[in-house]
Amino acid sequence: MLVTLHVKNLALIDKVDVEFGEGLNILTGETGAGKSIIIGSVNIALGGKVPKDIIRKGADYAYIELVFEVTDQEKLEALKAMDVIPAEDGLVIVSKKIMPSRSVSKINDETVTAAKLRQITGLLIDIHGQHEHQSLLYKSKHLEILDAYINSQTQTLKQNIADAYRTYQELTKKMEEFTSDQEARLREADFCRFEINEIEQAALKDGEEEELTEKHRRLSNFQKIAESLNAAYEAVTGDVISHAVRQVNDVVSYDPALRSICDQLFDADAILSDVGREISDYMDNMSLDEQEFKQIEDRLDQIRGILAKYGGSVEKVLAYLEEKKEKLETLEHFDEIRQKTEADLAAATHKLDQDCQKLSQMRKKAAKDLTAKIKQGLNDLNFIDVIFTMEFERLDHYTASGYDEAEFLISTNPGEPVKPLGMVASGGELSRIMLAIKTVLADSDEIPTLIFDEIDTGISGRTAQKVSEKLRVIAGNHQVICITHLPQIAAMADCHYQIEKTAAEGRTVTTIRPLNGEEMIEELARLLGGVKITDTVRQNAREMKKLASKERS
Repeated sequence: MLVTLHVKNLALIDKVDVEFGEGLNILTGETGAGKSIIIGSVNIALGGKVPKDIIRKGADYAYIELVFEVTDQEKLEALKAMDVIPAEDGLVIVSKKIMPSRSVSKINDETVTAAKLRQITGLLIDIHGQHEHQSLLYKSKHLEILDAYINSQTQTLKQNIADAYRTYQELTKKMEEFTSDQEARLREADFCRFEINEIEQAALKDGEEEELTEKHRRLSNFQKIAESLNAAYEAVTGDVISHAVRQVNDVVSYDPALRSICDQLFDADAILSDVGREISDYMDNMSLDEQEFKQIEDRLDQIRGILAKYGGSVEKVLAYLEEKKEKLETLEHFDEIRQKTEADLAAATHKLDQDCQKLSQMRKKAAKDLTAKIKQGLNDLNFIDVIFTMEFERLDHYTASGYDEAEFLISTNPGEPVKPLGMVASGGELSRIMLAIKTVLADSDEIPTLIFDEIDTGISGRTAQKVSEKLRVIAGNHQVICITHLPQIAAMADCHYQIEKTAAEGRTVTTIRPLNGEEMIEELARLLGGVKITDTVRQNAREMKKLASKERS
């Protein structure tokens, strides 16, 4: 579960530390107090989009830290499989530092990519945002929900379909190449032979161009090398050093301090003598073979021409050669290869179709179970006599996830036919439908922490009471964090937090604090009574909390 939330320098938040508890955690506050910032910070830490100018004015950076406690053994094993080793007591620390130019996400102090962050935290927490229920208006979301419901059963099959679809696409693309007429194929084959012959005759070798370039540079500068070496030879074989050796040697007996200078001159004379011999040997072996020079130039021109024409490097040219050989093989055995490709495509299509059919059958069977559970959830949320089904259609093409198109259909009034959600459900009804779906998926996926951001949109009265009861049921097996405006929902809280916006030192600050028993009653009274809170309103709030406590027990 989510143990603590730490936020610093984010929008209106200077610094906030929240310790969440088990069960139902309720967050309330006046409109505009900053409730969305609290949930938004969690979203950002989990890899969500970072809004522009989110760093608090005057701060260099913003920082968010979530601390999760993981006790489930399967979850621990799944995290270890993702190279996440929980800290002491099964803690997983997710942090995000937001700077003006970039953001850095870490898990247990190790930097992670956004994709890996979402993959890992997807095991730990699920957020239902304010407008997420609007996604139910899109049919693609419906199949996604069904697939999430049966993911453990279909994961291997869906991977097989993805692999089969990739093969199917490759063979389909290959078949499209068998459309040219015979005359065009003959011309293309002749051109392939020409290119193959040209590359093979060049007989390219790794490092040859560099070696020949060095030889060419040496031979091109033959005269300059000879002149410079001759001048150097005359300089090192002159009498200057030998004369100096003789002069110092004649007087060294008069002053022992001159022995070091004399020895160095002897060494210098020996070194220059050796250098002179090496220069002489080099010059004796120097020769300029005009024919060799011409051959090197011609070979370099050939190599550079082939590289420029076919790829720029020996490796790329050889890869191009193999590609042309394969192409020529196809052209020379066109009919034979086409027939084989047709057979391979037929086999791949059959396999893909069989796998898609199997997945479709599993989906349709699971859809009955899923819609029955969602229907029950909707009954619990004050949908009376609701009909909730899923309709399937087969696409006229294959995809990497099968050939199904599916859509949820609903009827909320007796005698009315089922219709797509967007034609029947209001915003508040969509919100409750998504709550029912989330409940079913949470039970199947066992995600420890669920966050509901204003699940009460568009509802009131008895329906609000039903929603609170549903949240209470979910909180029996999960940690639930919920932002609400409704006292019916807030009354169910195991832990209640108030979000406030205040002015401090000329700046607006959002804070959050846990409420004790009496403070919970006062906050419920505020939600019930609005601006003026009377003793009667407080008594109603106390009664509401008492009834909610009985409901929890």
